[in-house]
Amino acid sequence: MVLDELACPISKGERILVALDGSEFTDAIVDQAISMGRICNSVIYAISVMAFFPESLAIAPQLEEEMAKKTRKFLEIVKKKVEKENLTCETIVRLDPQPYLPIVEEAKKKNVDLIVMGTRGMTGLKRVFLGSVAQKVIGYAPCPVMVVPV
Repeated sequence: MVLDELACPISKGERILVALDGSEFTDAIVDQAISMGRICNSVIYAISVMAFFPESLAIAPQLEEEMAKKTRKFLEIVKKKVEKENLTCETIVRLDPQPYLPIVEEAKKKNVDLIVMGTRGMTGLKRVFLGSVAQKVIGYAPCPVMVVPV
């Protein structure tokens, strides 16, 4: 079946927000977003949230700029990969101790049709104490969320 013959499985599919943490699992998540984006002819917004706490920024303020620089560089690589597939990509870097908040905010602001993100499947006490960003995004998102198990 040719891509042109496939129907977009989401209502509009014009805008996809892909949330990335810079881990080694990024490729699987980006590939999923690209796959959906090609079928739906979407614009892809790649977001990475740096989870810093105010206390750490007070102690070492230069860390924020260093991390932001690395994050922008990482997202530029993602952008090139997306654009190689003839899709438009915009990158977003945010700073927040609760990463799900900027993801949900950007989804609302950009009026996205789908959020694509990964989850590492934490269980037990780790999940109770750390919580799950994916779980919180699902709970507050203004649109469907595709969770890619990595």
